[in-house]
Amino acid sequence: MIVCVPVTPSDEIDPRWGRAAHVAVVDVQGGELTRWRTFDVAWDELHDAGSEGGHHARIARFLMEHDIQVVVAYHMGDPMSQMLEQMAIEVQLGASGDARDAVLAVARTRAD
Repeated sequence: MIVCVPVTPSDEIDPRWGRAAHVAVVDVQGGELTRWRTFDVAWDELHDAGSEGGHHARIARFLMEHDIQVVVAYHMGDPMSQMLEQMAIEVQLGASGDARDAVLAVARTRAD
């Protein structure tokens, strides 16, 4: 499974999904994190540059380019949630604390 999670520089969950400065793309196999890559996406700076639809398209493009299957986040607005649903990307909200722990917690619930 390939997961995307918004992260702070110390790999905590950034509560701002659509305004995150950094996201991690995580490969999870057999309940283990097998690859962790952090990207400087600058969605915080780009959020108000252009239309809401343009920003959502930017995020959608990133998710498609990285074959994201699951987004783990603290919160996101309804329009973003609906877009991800249309993209068949699972959304797990309410995450906080250590991002690695949050991703592993989601992986455990999906394995059950």
